[in-house]
Amino acid sequence: MIEHIKMPDVSPLVRYVANGIETTFAYRFPIFASEDLHVYFDGAEQFSGFDVTDVGETAGGYITFDVAPSNNTILTLERRVPLERVTDFLEGGDFSAQAINNELDYLTASLQQVNRDLSPMLRYDDHETPGIKELPSRNLRTNKALGFDGNGDPIAVSLEGSMAAPDYTAQGLGAVTRTTADKFKDTVSVKDFGAKGDGLTDDTLSIQQALTAYDSVFVPEGTYLISAPITIKAKQTLRGAGQTSVILCQSNSFNAVEVVEDYATLSHFKIQDGDIGIKLYGRDRPCVQNSITDIVIAGSNTGVQLDGYNDTNFPCYWNNFDRILVEQPSINGFHLTKSGAGDTPNANKFHACRAYSLGADISNAGFYIEHGRFNNSFIDCEANVKGTAQGCFIVGANSDKTLFINPYAESNNQVPNIKLENGSIETAIYNLLSVSDGAAIWDLSGGEYTAYNAGYPNKNRLQKTTATDMNATLQRYDTEYIDTSGSITLDTSHSVHLISSFGGALTVNLPQASNAVGVMMVVKKIDSSKNVITIAEDNGNGPDSRNYYLGSENDYAMMLSNGAEWFVIASNRSAGNTRYFDGSGVYDIDMAVDTYLLSSFGGVLEARLPPANAPEAVGRTVTLKKTDVSANAITVSELGGSGPDGFNQPLNAQYDAITCVSDGGQWYIIGKF
Repeated sequence: MIEHIKMPDVSPLVRYVANGIETTFAYRFPIFASEDLHVYFDGAEQFSGFDVTDVGETAGGYITFDVAPSNNTILTLERRVPLERVTDFLEGGDFSAQAINNELDYLTASLQQVNRDLSPMLRYDDHETPGIKELPSRNLRTNKALGFDGNGDPIAVSLEGSMAAPDYTAQGLGAVTRTTADKFKDTVSVKDFGAKGDGLTDDTLSIQQALTAYDSVFVPEGTYLISAPITIKAKQTLRGAGQTSVILCQSNSFNAVEVVEDYATLSHFKIQDGDIGIKLYGRDRPCVQNSITDIVIAGSNTGVQLDGYNDTNFPCYWNNFDRILVEQPSINGFHLTKSGAGDTPNANKFHACRAYSLGADISNAGFYIEHGRFNNSFIDCEANVKGTAQGCFIVGANSDKTLFINPYAESNNQVPNIKLENGSIETAIYNLLSVSDGAAIWDLSGGEYTAYNAGYPNKNRLQKTTATDMNATLQRYDTEYIDTSGSITLDTSHSVHLISSFGGALTVNLPQASNAVGVMMVVKKIDSSKNVITIAEDNGNGPDSRNYYLGSENDYAMMLSNGAEWFVIASNRSAGNTRYFDGSGVYDIDMAVDTYLLSSFGGVLEARLPPANAPEAVGRTVTLKKTDVSANAITVSELGGSGPDGFNQPLNAQYDAITCVSDGGQWYIIGKF
C-alpha cells in the first residue's frame, strides 16, 4: 500500500531564536511541497539561501540554511498552502483511496492553517451573542485603555487614577476575608518567575526557579522552550492547563522532565521532543509512588522511561501512569530498564497508556519491558507502531511476572504483537487484540507465560495446574511427526508421536522414566513397510521392563511413567496384522506380526523363529502357514535353539500350518494342522 501524508494535530508554525551557529532547524508538521514552507527572519519572508528536506513526510522534516541565521534572529517556519481546489473527480472515473486521502489531507492542512490564523485573535465566547465588533476609532482610543461598558461592548477607558484589587471572601458559612495577594499565592505559575511561554525564550531557569521556591507549580497556556531537563523532586506537583501547555525541548539531546524522588505528580500538559520525555529514577531518594496523568509526549526518542539506576536503596517502584499518549517515538514509547547496579523497576502500574507512531519510524517497541519484576501491569494499553518496530509489546530477558490485561497491538510488516524474549518468566496475557500481521505471541521464553483469550489461532495456553473437577469437551495433544531410521530419543515436548520407518528399521528411545514423572506418551507406526519400530528407554529397561515392537501399519503403544519405570497402558495389533513372504533359503521371523503366510514355490525355505528367550518372543504367539502347492518343504526352526516342542517342524503340503508360543524358555506348539 502506498503511504500518504497523515495530518497530525500539530500547529503548522514553529519559531526559533537563532544563535548564529546552527544551520539546520526542524519543522514538525507535514508539507505537500517545498513551496508550502514559508521562512521568515524577524518577520521578513526569505525566498532563497536554504534547502528543505523530507517533503511529504507525516513527521515533518528539516530546513538547512547555506549560512547560519544571525544571532538572536527570530526564525519562523510556517506552512501556508493556497486555499484553493484545482482538481475534480471525473464523473464515472476512478475513485481511488489515494486520491481521496490526498484531497482530505489538503483540506485538513487548510483548516489547520485557518485555525492558526484565528488562534491569536480576541473573540466573543461561544455562549453569548456578539455585540459591537469594531474597536473605538483611533482618535477615541489614543492614550486610553480598552474597557467594556454595561453591555460588555468595547469602549475606551481613561488611564487616570488607579484601581486597587479588592480583598477576597469566598461564599459560604465560615469563609474568611483574605488579601488578593494572599489569594494569588494559592496558584503559583511559572510566569510568576519570568517564564514567557512564547516558544522563543528559554524558560528553563524560570521553571526550575518556580519548582525550587514552591512544591506546586502551574504551567499556563503557552509553549515553554527548555534547553535542559526540568527536575521534579519529592512531593512536588507540575500541572498544566491541558494540551495547550507545551514544554518544548530545543533538541533531542537531553531529557525533558526527570522525576528523581518520590510522591510527585505530573499532569495535564504536553512535552515536545527531547531524548526521553519523562524519566523516572531514584537519583536522590527512592523513586516511588509518583503519579503521571493526562500527558501527551510527542517526538521524543523515548516517551517514558523507568530506570532502576545504580542504587538498590533508591528503587523505582509503585509508580502510576494514567492516560499517557506517546506520539512518534523514534526508539521506544514506554521503556522499563536498569542502567546501573540498582534494582529492576517493580510493581509499576500503567492504565490507558498509548504509544502511537503516527507514520514515524520507530526502531524498537511501543512498550519494552527490558527489566522488571513483580507485577508491572499494563491495563487497557495500546501499541500502534510502524512496521519498522521490533515488536508492539516486548517482554525482555530480565522480566519476571509482567501482566497485560486487554492489550491492543497494531502494526504491519510482520511485527509481532507481543514478543517474549528468552529469559522472560511468568508473563500473563489476558484478552489480547492482535491487529499486527506478525505473530500474536512470539514465544522465545520456552513457554514461560500464561495466556487467556490471547494468541492466534489458538487463543489459550494452560501451564502447569491442578484441576479438581474438569469437564473437557475437546482434547488435543501436541503431536510430533518423525520419518527417519536408526535411533532417536524422544523428549517431553510432545505426547503423541506418529512415526514412519519407511527408510529403515528404527529404535525409539523413551526419555528416562525419572525425567518424565506423570508423562504419557503414544508411539504409532504410520507406514506400511516391513521395517520394525522398536520402543526402548534411554538408559532404562523399556516399557513394562522390555522393548516393545511395532511391525505393522497403525500399530501403537501408549505408555505412562510413574517416575521409576514406563508402563504400557494401551496397545494394539492392527487389523490385517499379517506378513506375506515368497522366497527360499532362511527367513527370520521377526515377531512384528502375528501371522506369516509363506510360499516356498522357488525352493526349500527355513522359517527361523527368534530364540525363545528373546524380548520380542516372550509371551508372544505366532502362526506360520505354507500357502504354495510346490513340493518344497518349509521347515520351522529356532535361532540357536532346538525348535518348537524341541524339534524342527516341517510344513510339507499346501495349507500346513503351525501355531507356537514362547514362555521365555522354549517354544511350544499349541496348534498344528
